[in-house]
Amino acid sequence: MKSEETLQTRELIQMEKDGFKYMDERFADIQVLRYRLNGFEELSLRQKIYIYYLSEATLYGRDIVFDQFGKYNLRIRKMLEAIFVTQHLIEESDEKKAFETYLKQVWFSNGIYHHYGYEKIIPTFTPEFLRNALEKVDEKSLPLREGQTLQEFCEELFPVIFNPTILPKRVNQADGEDLVLTSACNYYENVNQQEVEQYYARKAEREYARRQAREKGGTPSWGLNSKLVKEDNGILKEHVWKENGMYGAAIKKIISCLDKAGEYTENDRQRHLIQLLIEYYQTGDLRQFDKYSIEWVHENEGEIDFINGFIEVYGDPLGLKASWEGIVEYRDTIATKRTQTISQNAQWFEDHSPIDEQFKKKEVRGITARAVCAAMLGGDEYPSTAIGINLPNAEWIRAQYGSKSVTITNITEAYSKAAHGNGFYEEFVADDQMRALIARYGDLCDALHTDLHECLGHGSGQLLANTDPDALKNYGSTIEEARADLFGLYYIADPKLVELGLLPCAEAHHAQYYTYMMNGLLTQLTRIQPGKQLEEAHMRNRALIAHWVKEHANGAVALEKVSGKTVVCISDYQELRKIIAQLLREIQRIKSEGDYATARYLVETYGVRIDGELHKEVLLRYEKLHLAPYKGFINPVLIPIYNEEGGISDIKVDYSESYTSQMLRYSKDYATL
Repeated sequence: MKSEETLQTRELIQMEKDGFKYMDERFADIQVLRYRLNGFEELSLRQKIYIYYLSEATLYGRDIVFDQFGKYNLRIRKMLEAIFVTQHLIEESDEKKAFETYLKQVWFSNGIYHHYGYEKIIPTFTPEFLRNALEKVDEKSLPLREGQTLQEFCEELFPVIFNPTILPKRVNQADGEDLVLTSACNYYENVNQQEVEQYYARKAEREYARRQAREKGGTPSWGLNSKLVKEDNGILKEHVWKENGMYGAAIKKIISCLDKAGEYTENDRQRHLIQLLIEYYQTGDLRQFDKYSIEWVHENEGEIDFINGFIEVYGDPLGLKASWEGIVEYRDTIATKRTQTISQNAQWFEDHSPIDEQFKKKEVRGITARAVCAAMLGGDEYPSTAIGINLPNAEWIRAQYGSKSVTITNITEAYSKAAHGNGFYEEFVADDQMRALIARYGDLCDALHTDLHECLGHGSGQLLANTDPDALKNYGSTIEEARADLFGLYYIADPKLVELGLLPCAEAHHAQYYTYMMNGLLTQLTRIQPGKQLEEAHMRNRALIAHWVKEHANGAVALEKVSGKTVVCISDYQELRKIIAQLLREIQRIKSEGDYATARYLVETYGVRIDGELHKEVLLRYEKLHLAPYKGFINPVLIPIYNEEGGISDIKVDYSESYTSQMLRYSKDYATL
């Protein structure tokens, strides 16, 4: 599970801080930033080389994600890039500028679907412009199928690009529709939702029988690393993502880099961990992935850690299949003290949770947390990335072995240090007193809420013995994120945080309550197009919490007009916490019992629909601020310095590469599919 940057109160203006340029450029609804590798120079040469090879393994997964997010994505990207590198042949025009913007959006979203809203990005240039541009390109540089003419190529791809009714959404979550047939993600082919659910239900039943016989281990996350296809003979077959299977060319490169990284590990457990991951990539065996995940939870001695694989299932409408992602990270020693304080008190938080006793863990195991600096982002974590991560996702591993949480401090630093003086507070916060409170405690509370969400929220509670971990189906991700968010909201108002020295005073949490409710009720709507509903799991989660709490809070939370503008007003923070406790109790019950019907009711009632008039007002007010609602990052360039003997003598960090240059370089140097 992952947390994302949601604090639109941290919007950006162009500036340099401490001699470091955080902002690179802006296009469409996106702002591109840089992040700094704080303390990298203090690492040993061995640690730097270890990070370098892990980073190379992270970058080689890029093409996988493009293909997972849509079966035409890679060919469309390659076509657009072929035009872009010969753009000097195209006359300057508004359409040429629109083409450049579209290409940057495709890069940013790892395909033709918006990275957050999942809807297709429709170009503002014409098919005629694109066809004329293609005629200026050497056909050898285009991704034509064998024997395909340029005319046939255009007839195949142009409807996918320009027609809003053809494959319109990467992930469809609309209630009552076949979510597989109506989603453009490339996880299924020639199958419908019922066939998918029945196929994996049978696999789960067989695995349950096997476990009963052996009384060992838990059920693998079936379907996590494969595409499910109905063959011409009507048989369903999984095309597994492994070294000698689907995506094999990319996975071989990843394995090669991991193998090199294994020569520079900090300890034997890291070396063993990498070998387990390589074996998983070689075999595609999900039981091997479980072994790797258990070992990953236990490795906490080294300064360096990484995530590499098919991890999160947000991009599958059924929550079964995982997108590929990679992050390389190293410990932020100072900030880790905060996360360790939280994790060391994990049992206290579990014992004092407002949830039903039967859903509490009698013994909280393996809760480890650290604050880290990201060294490289890849796959589904690039260019847009999480600010916090808690893994593994398998419920049985979390119950038996625990989980590991990280908060990524140099990413939040980039958001925070580049964001000041943009007028957002003045536009959406109710009064000067609340603005002053947010200015004083907002950053600290944001970090704490992320820590509580990741370190303890996802790791809290337990399923009943016979509950299927996938019982909530397409609502599972939203309910899980709501559970972790509510855990953080409940405890950020607890006196225990002041006692532990994590908050300076009892009223500091007011800043978090206010900004969370404001985001869920109002400001996250700036990310949604007029007439659309909420689709993304994190957005649905925040809306569910905010609207449910507002409805049940006995007037403690309200939307009111102040000087003609709708703002959030909170009159009773103690009452607000009581209502948050009630919802946390119910959400945990839904999760623990696998109550699909109530999960569906809550999400569809509180987390999906948008008030059209309020949405229109928010968009108009936000537009006047000239801010970008979405942020992403350029990776630093890690450059190995070689000595006369051919060995690496140092790893230098270069922050000067532009967004466009990085994307073109990645498409060339890390092309695998």
